[in-house]
Amino acid sequence: MPLLRSSLLPTVLKILKERLAQLVPEKQEEVKKIKKDHGSKVLGNVTVDMVYGGMRGIKGLVWEGSLLDPEEGIRFRGLTIPDCQQQLPSAPSGEEPLPEGLFWLLLTGEVPTSEQAAYLSSEWAARSELPAFIKELLDKAPKTMHPMTQFSLAVTALQSESQFAKVYHEGVHKSKYWEYTYEDSMNLIAKLPNIAGRIYQNTFKDGKVPAISKSADYGQNIATILGFGDNKQFVELMRLYMTIHSDHEGGNVSAHATHLVGSALSDPYLSFASGLNGLAGPLHGLANQEVLRWIMKMRDELGSAEVSDDTIKEYVWKTLKSGQVVPGYGHAVLRKTDPRYTCQREFALKHLPNDPLFKMVSQLYKVVPDVLTEHGKTKNPWPNVDAHSGVLLQHYGLVEQDFYTVLFGVSRSLGVLAQLIWDRALGMPIERPKSVTSADFKRLS
Repeated sequence: MPLLRSSLLPTVLKILKERLAQLVPEKQEEVKKIKKDHGSKVLGNVTVDMVYGGMRGIKGLVWEGSLLDPEEGIRFRGLTIPDCQQQLPSAPSGEEPLPEGLFWLLLTGEVPTSEQAAYLSSEWAARSELPAFIKELLDKAPKTMHPMTQFSLAVTALQSESQFAKVYHEGVHKSKYWEYTYEDSMNLIAKLPNIAGRIYQNTFKDGKVPAISKSADYGQNIATILGFGDNKQFVELMRLYMTIHSDHEGGNVSAHATHLVGSALSDPYLSFASGLNGLAGPLHGLANQEVLRWIMKMRDELGSAEVSDDTIKEYVWKTLKSGQVVPGYGHAVLRKTDPRYTCQREFALKHLPNDPLFKMVSQLYKVVPDVLTEHGKTKNPWPNVDAHSGVLLQHYGLVEQDFYTVLFGVSRSLGVLAQLIWDRALGMPIERPKSVTSADFKRLS
């Protein structure tokens, strides 16, 4: 299905927004009924260990877009990753799902048609231009500034463009909050490839930023602006990457931070910037580059030639005995191999089966779970999404590891902003859990 011509955009500009306008009253009534019929039901018990353990397992958030099952993995509005690969629209010449289709699914709970995904591609491309002051801000940022710092800085600075902030100041009725949150979110998502591309080209290349194509989809435009648009496999990788990294229910740091700040009625720009700052932490989105660095260090120490499984096993044990963790393995919720890892592995088996780093990743997949099980200090010895993504990017020449989390952030916008729109539509209140002191725990009987 070719993308919709720009001349047709005015007639379809509000297709997604109009569908949301139909769904919002239905969902509002559904939530009212849930609160009336089930409001007093207990979701679970909270223990002192859970509080000291980072609130692990405490059910305290509503998140419509996705649900993470410990054994099954992530589902987006009920669809697994293989379901999404089969059911969501793909590009005319591609196989992987378009991130546009995933965003439509997250917002509406419905699988879009190819025409609806194409409409989103056109709308995002039409909204993608950066204000001159954002370009100047990024162009003047020192190359020594971390790409994630630049990313957060640019998104925060874009807040001056917020329609929600403007109409809130003017006194708009709260029933309209979601509409302006939608407009801000669409504008922000549309501009992220240009922000990411400018950061990449300024920091690592010659500063020349390719133009967004008004007739290309989101994944194609991201690949193009990074300088890899002629590589069809890399374009497909970007479509897959943006889809699978988009959402992982609401309790992870980037999602929860966006939701928390948004609950204060901060606009989407400020809310998402807070999520990016959380994503930049080494225990969250920064982990993908930490994995790759560990693998490359192992390769350098063991030699570039193929090594045996026993040699890999010895190196893993060496890492554990030195007091370090094996990066990319284990997950706070999952108790099996992350389906996001699996689909990336399948992509690699299809497109780069003989890549030396991929072969090493495959050996680790064979060796590490048994070692971690024998070690006995992890509840989940299986790989997560971070164990694979960096190797794929390296293969195609995107070798600048400090940039990887920026790509993660572009993708994560789809999930957290879709939820923020629903937070506004459902009138979710400011988040304010009760805290206690250690002394209070000592007084418990």
